[in-house]
Amino acid sequence: MPPESRGVLPPPDAAAGARGASPSRWRTRDIVVTAVLAVAFGVVFWAWDYLWGYTAPVFAAFPPGQYLASGVWLLPAVVAPLIVRKPGAAIVAELIAAVVSALLGNQWALDVVVSGVMQGAGAELVFLATGYRRWTLPVALFAAAGAAVGEILHDIPVYYPSVGLGFQLAIALVAIASAVLIAGGGGWWLVRALRRTGVLEAFPSTG
Repeated sequence: MPPESRGVLPPPDAAAGARGASPSRWRTRDIVVTAVLAVAFGVVFWAWDYLWGYTAPVFAAFPPGQYLASGVWLLPAVVAPLIVRKPGAAIVAELIAAVVSALLGNQWALDVVVSGVMQGAGAELVFLATGYRRWTLPVALFAAAGAAVGEILHDIPVYYPSVGLGFQLAIALVAIASAVLIAGGGGWWLVRALRRTGVLEAFPSTG
């Protein structure tokens, strides 16, 4: 049974270690792929920002429910690290994606950059806790949840400081659920799908 079918991405290329390359050192291809992914996600963010605004009336009866869609904004914090497996990938990917969406224009202006950094940092702490050595599905799910915590720590003080505790807890629970499902599970599936195309042959996630 292939490793990925058991919820584990294959280990890094042993040949790279034999050549003496540091597993934490960013290669040019790591930088390029992280940037390309982040820019692509940034365009998605830009579209998602407007979709968020347009769908607000749908959740008028339960505003925290709108956070069901928030997991999309956390995808770079999971996908980029799973591919390049380098320290800082979650923060870098989220930061670039947020900057792109801000430059394209949205209702939150440059505040999305602050939010992006906090989301990336939340995921980064999870990968750091594993020593950047474990790239399993559970780690991806926890990283997504960590990104959601970063999102919550930003959004509630900035946008919902005066609402009741119950409202804030509802936002937190919905945001974490969305993150785990969309960014964690969805991000894991996306990496596997990209792997099957052969575009990740130069990366550890290709085995």
